[in-house]
Amino acid sequence: MTRFLFDGEAGAPVTVLLAHGAGAAMDTPFMAGLATALAGCGLRVARFEFAYMAARRTGGPKRPPPKVEVLSAEYAAALADLPGAGRVVIGGKSMGGRVASLIADEAFAAGRIAGLACFGYPFHPQGKPEKLRTEHLAELRTPALICQGTRDPFGTQEEVAGYALSERIALHWLEDGDHDFAPRRRVTGLTQADHLSAAARACAGWARGL
Repeated sequence: MTRFLFDGEAGAPVTVLLAHGAGAAMDTPFMAGLATALAGCGLRVARFEFAYMAARRTGGPKRPPPKVEVLSAEYAAALADLPGAGRVVIGGKSMGGRVASLIADEAFAAGRIAGLACFGYPFHPQGKPEKLRTEHLAELRTPALICQGTRDPFGTQEEVAGYALSERIALHWLEDGDHDFAPRRRVTGLTQADHLSAAARACAGWARGL
C-alpha cells in the first residue's frame, strides 16, 4: 500500500494528490510549503513518493527515476490506494505533475478524478527547449491548472505562449518565479512563500469550480 503524508481536514470536499519532482522527496521544503498552503485554502492534500525515491530512505542507491511508464503505473496505484471520499485532483511538482498528466485522461474518463494540477510543469528539459513534453497536452480532456514561474527554465512564459495546449488547461503565472517559484526579491518584492500562497489560492479557486 502507498504511504501518504496528509495535510488539511479529512472531510474537505477536494483532495489533491501530489507527487514530487525527479530529484527531491515528498517532504522537501517546497512540497511541505505547498501542502500547507493548499490545506490553508480548505483543501485536503495527500503526498506520496515513487518507489525509487522511497528506496533512498532505507539506504538504497541514489538511482535516477525509472521510465515514465513505470512512474505512471505507480501513480495510478497511489490513486487507487487513496483513502477518503470527495472529489480528487491529481498532480505534483515538476516530474510528478508530468506523470499525473499522462494518466489524467484515463482517470478522468473513469470518474476517478475531477482535475489535474501541476506546479512547475517541465515543458522541456532544462537547456533543451526543442525537446518538448507537450504532445499529450494538446489533446488533454481533463480540466487542468498549471502554476508556473514566468522565468522557469523548464518553460518560461514566453516559451509557453507558443505551445499548442488544450483549451481545458488554465495557466496561472507567478511573476519572476523560477522552477521552485522563487522570485528575485529585488525585482518583485515577493518571496517564494508569497508565490506558494498565490499558487495555492489559484488552485483552490479553480478546484471549487470543477
